Amino acid sequence: MADCILDQLKSQPSWLLLLLSLGLFSLLKFSLSTLKWIYVNFLRPGKNLKKYGSWALVTGPTDGIGKAFAFQLARKGLNLVLVGRNPNKLTEVSESIKSKFGSTQIKTVVVDFSGDLDDGVLRIKETIEGLDIGVLINNVGVSYPYARFFHEVDDKLLNDLIKVNVEGTTKVTQAVLPGMVKRKKGAIVNIGSGAAIVIPSDPLYSVYAATKAYVDQFSRCLYVEYKKSGIDVQCQVPLYVATKMASIKRSSFLVPSTDGYARAALRWIGYEPRCTPYWPHSLLWALVHSLPESVVDAWRLKFCLGIRKRGQLKDSRKNE
Repeated sequence: MADCILDQLKSQPSWLLLLLSLGLFSLLKFSLSTLKWIYVNFLRPGKNLKKYGSWALVTGPTDGIGKAFAFQLARKGLNLVLVGRNPNKLTEVSESIKSKFGSTQIKTVVVDFSGDLDDGVLRIKETIEGLDIGVLINNVGVSYPYARFFHEVDDKLLNDLIKVNVEGTTKVTQAVLPGMVKRKKGAIVNIGSGAAIVIPSDPLYSVYAATKAYVDQFSRCLYVEYKKSGIDVQCQVPLYVATKMASIKRSSFLVPSTDGYARAALRWIGYEPRCTPYWPHSLLWALVHSLPESVVDAWRLKFCLGIRKRGQLKDSRKNE
């Protein structure tokens, strides 16, 4: 049987054999990619985060993804340094975490990332002095109130986007990283966005998308710089999550709750330099990449123009 098949193959023209070889190679590559996707999303165990250190620092922990991260890290047995703008909300979140995880030690630092950032970072350094910060979650971020053309972005919004998303992430990392280097271990998670990575463009959110592109490249460079020092740096790329920032109230299969996202996110810490932890998002990512960029651009522009129209209508009603 095998000899018969071999004889038939030998009788075929070389171009057909070449096409067959390419087809088999593509099939093998697809099969291996599928098996890897199944493994990393459903079978691969999460790392023991306490091996990085007994403390985790989370920025933007009073709402949304950051708050969910804080609860999940406490569930894993880590103590917390919570960094946010509102002292009352920081106290509220701290008490809520302690009510569920009584042994968790929590320190809070009030920092207005759109204000005097240097003074805030100094307070962070003073607070973490002597603590083995093993995990850093750079979650704090701002976006547009709603979609708008670049010429409609006022100076305050422009400055806030750059200062919070770019400077905030950079300077908090700069404050925490030396301790990790000294201890030769640590994990840094920077929250990126599908707006900068998954889709080819995010019209009417241009500055937000650009700041998240910075976060992605910043993370990748640090991953390469510090991997041999025992420090795992990662940019996580969520798509839509049910948060106030995304103006989505209800979760669904494709739009996880903040808790659902954070649970998935913790399992990915310490692995790939870039990932989208919630597995249905990876399916959307693959779908987007299978389409021509011009098609995705046109769809996204139409979608964002609709958001802009609804936002302007809401503003006009407020001013009546």
